[in-house]
Amino acid sequence: MSNEEFVRRAYEMAEVKDIPGWIACFNPDGVFVDESVGVTYTGPDEVARPVENYGRAFSDMHRELYDVYVSGDVVIVELALQGTHDGPLWLPQGILPPTGSRMDAPCCDVFRLEDGRIQLFDCYPSGTVILGQLGVLGSLGAVLEPEAAQSA
Repeated sequence: MSNEEFVRRAYEMAEVKDIPGWIACFNPDGVFVDESVGVTYTGPDEVARPVENYGRAFSDMHRELYDVYVSGDVVIVELALQGTHDGPLWLPQGILPPTGSRMDAPCCDVFRLEDGRIQLFDCYPSGTVILGQLGVLGSLGAVLEPEAAQSA
């Protein structure tokens, strides 16, 4: 199986929430970094947490793959994260209750493979787009200073 085929298979595991299959895509010391929230997950006990979290928060979670670029053992994927926020979403700052809003957010994933499995997965979802689509950024008015006050 080519590196692109392997990464596409890993996405299939996440798509159907096959947690053991997803974990098996990683080396035992593999790392998953969710760059949108600055959290690193290491090893088989942790690399499934983001898939479980988003699967709980978006029961219809879908990853729409647009472009895949391969350079040796590095695979880069442009995609969109799509789904309806119908469950609790864990964030480092706390739990975001379901909003019922739909997410269709851009993302870029970078996989570094070793020995045919994922050694490092850097996931760059657009956190501001996600939070904006879920209606969370609408409450920023309560904490932002008016622009006129800043220029004084």
